[in-house]
Amino acid sequence: MSSLRGKTYLITGATSGIGRATAQALAARGANVAFTGRRAERGKALESELKEIGTKALYIQADAASEDDTRRTVAETVGAFGGLHGAFNNAGTEGVLGPIIEAMHENYRSVFDINVWGVAAAMKHEIPAIMRTVGESGGGSIVNNSSAMGLVAMPNAGLYAASKHAVIGLTKAAALEASALGVRVNAIAPAVVETEMFDRFSGGSDEARAQMAALHPIGRFGQPREIAEPVLWLLSDESSFVTGQTIAADGGFTAQ
Repeated sequence: MSSLRGKTYLITGATSGIGRATAQALAARGANVAFTGRRAERGKALESELKEIGTKALYIQADAASEDDTRRTVAETVGAFGGLHGAFNNAGTEGVLGPIIEAMHENYRSVFDINVWGVAAAMKHEIPAIMRTVGESGGGSIVNNSSAMGLVAMPNAGLYAASKHAVIGLTKAAALEASALGVRVNAIAPAVVETEMFDRFSGGSDEARAQMAALHPIGRFGQPREIAEPVLWLLSDESSFVTGQTIAADGGFTAQ
């Protein structure tokens, strides 16, 4: 993916898991990487790690649910690197899991503010910045992190599933609006990936981990790097005819 080299990409929620793996993969391809997260110590450590391999990197402490933070993040990225070629809107939360009959409005707000409004606000500010960078030649690309729960559902994860279904709807609408502006928009839909969110889902139980692994026809859960690679493909020029799509990186989970 040589088309990534020297270009600038922004990742939200990159201090752990899939976001972190994507930042590392972009840096390894020679891209400039700006990334956000709420945990400053982890963010600074990752920034140093990326710089050590010779890439330009910038950590920006930000809350994905805050449009003010998002506006500032895009502005700081453009100010530091001179432009923006693409973004991976990865920040998300599972909220409090439980049955619909026990759903709380406060949990709905916290989940949707990050998972849905966070993605919408990100694209609101990223698309104009990308347009200004790529100009009439086009080539800009945005990837939104949905989930296998954006394609199907499971008991006790109704609000999370609803938010991730919404991400796919936002992705399709944005793709239709941005195509003529030189910006492609797609989504990635991972199933269970070994991250801190996975640890919260499983409660750290070996039995729960085994049960979750068995949900995938491939016989295991995924690793963050296995999501990062298709994200990079969607960000790169190699996927230049792909927009408005959701790619399931799910070990066969949604094929059942």
